[in-house]
Amino acid sequence: MSDPTEALVLDLLEWIGTRRRRYIDVMDVWRTSCPRLPVWEEANDRGFVERHQRGAASFVTVTERGLAFLRERRA
Repeated sequence: MSDPTEALVLDLLEWIGTRRRRYIDVMDVWRTSCPRLPVWEEANDRGFVERHQRGAASFVTVTERGLAFLRERRA
């Protein structure tokens, strides 16, 4: 796994885990201004995370596809 984005996507999925995280917290920790490390964007493009609205709050969860990717790569 020589691609740094790939490793960071795995770290993001592990960080979110099987619970939901507040979107604002995810953005605070994982947003980057570096166009060469688009971790959040890459996870979204691959369908590994979902954003859910609950009232005024927004949450992020790992999708089944993301969990399968995580199991496959971290096994």
